[in-house]
Amino acid sequence: MPMNGRPIAFLAGIALTVASVQFATAQESGQGADPTVCGTDRTIDIAEMTWPSAAALAHIHAVILERGYGCKVEIVAGDTVPTSSSMLSRGTPAIAPELWTSTIEEPWQKGIEDGKVVKLGDAITDGTVEGWFIPRYVQEANPELASADDVIARPDLFPDPEDSSKGRLYSCPPGWACELSTSALFEAYGMGDKWNLFSPGSGGALDASIARAFLREEPILFYYWGPSAILGKYDAVPLDLGEARPDVYACNTDPDCTGEPGKTAYPSSPAIVGAAAWIGEEAPVVAEYFSKVGLSNEQISKLLVYGDENKADAAATAENFLKTEEDVWAGWVPADVAEKVRASLQ
Repeated sequence: MPMNGRPIAFLAGIALTVASVQFATAQESGQGADPTVCGTDRTIDIAEMTWPSAAALAHIHAVILERGYGCKVEIVAGDTVPTSSSMLSRGTPAIAPELWTSTIEEPWQKGIEDGKVVKLGDAITDGTVEGWFIPRYVQEANPELASADDVIARPDLFPDPEDSSKGRLYSCPPGWACELSTSALFEAYGMGDKWNLFSPGSGGALDASIARAFLREEPILFYYWGPSAILGKYDAVPLDLGEARPDVYACNTDPDCTGEPGKTAYPSSPAIVGAAAWIGEEAPVVAEYFSKVGLSNEQISKLLVYGDENKADAAATAENFLKTEEDVWAGWVPADVAEKVRASLQ
């Protein structure tokens, strides 16, 4: 999206300052509240995004809020753009447990300034990862392949199964923000003559293509992100895409931008716990809980590998995390709340 010439880091600083003031105010208003009770009769709807980590987090938090704090909780379908748009315009859903803000920076910033939304905490404490990857066994056999330019010059190493005269780059599923960014980079690098940009149709289809290539030790060039089960399970090497240029990336991901697609690395997107402003105002105990729930890339990838290897859905993946990682989540809540959650899992 157009950034009006202001760097993302500058805007993020403003957003963080405003959000911190709002959250501090909410904490003050909640002083004296029972820290083990939800504090609101309103239903807290939590967005279950379309990618596995965010979906699992939605179910983890739903269980803790409902069984531990006694909140009324509903899990609703979500995705980055529609969820943030609805939160900004209607105050619902109440919680986006893993909101990647790089592609919605401008409206999210304005929403914070207008008092419509708040950042309650970091969902991923060490930032997200996005990029183009190849298997390590391919790079070890071809050590000259370190950058996107290196790989683009060798379409013969990554032949399209349906058109062996060209290479294949596996892109994002339709409708995902990364589909826009990958398509823009494909154009910016002038890959059209010697490469095909392949849309896998769904996240599951993309995962299946990657898994098949790794199991057969075949070459593959693909877009992916972390934390994720794929990057936790398979030894993939990120390609050097140069420096991250926020203004270029913003235009690459904005369908209305009239500028030419440009070359840029994917900026590490803040992955936050986003919330409608009423959560901080009416449910400060819930807001306080979400200020503590950040996980690292490694921790999230670990829980996702379980889901992948056991063909578990988001709810089952969340339950396994709650049963096996009590040392992690028990630190987010008072002891009485942890005991209620623990008892419910027996």
